[in-house]
Amino acid sequence: MQMTSDVQAAEDRADSKMANRNKEIEEEIYDKVVDLTEYAKRQRWWNRLFGKNSGPVAEKYSVATQLAIGGASGWCAGYLFQKVGKVAATAVGGGLLLLQIANNSGYIQVDWKRVEKDVNKAKKQLKTSTNQVGPELNTFVEKSTEFVKKNIVVTSGFIGGFLLGLAS
Repeated sequence: MQMTSDVQAAEDRADSKMANRNKEIEEEIYDKVVDLTEYAKRQRWWNRLFGKNSGPVAEKYSVATQLAIGGASGWCAGYLFQKVGKVAATAVGGGLLLLQIANNSGYIQVDWKRVEKDVNKAKKQLKTSTNQVGPELNTFVEKSTEFVKKNIVVTSGFIGGFLLGLAS
């Protein structure tokens, strides 16, 4: 019996050493995880991608909230864009169809030479105006780029939601 109790005591000591060792390992892992989360709070991934001045303007909202807001507003915009686009395409296509039917029936006469002349004139005007992009467009592009950099999380959610809205 003495030998059994000695073996039992040795096993208990080994179990307690193993339990202590497991606790130490858990605490060490927890400390590393906490250190990693603290590091992540200080060094956001978008700071490395887009520079020091980037990051959400409204940092009082969590990343999940920003994604949800961006996704919901993007879905609404995409859904409306899809519906309005279908109506516009139907209206333009229907109008062209009616004009062609009226032309073939003899109700209207289209001077195609004049139409071609006007289209060529519009093409020339577009070519000259595209070479002289105004500073307003450059300013708008710069402001848009800065907004996207500062609100990368909301923008990402918006783009995803917009694509889902188009697909639904």
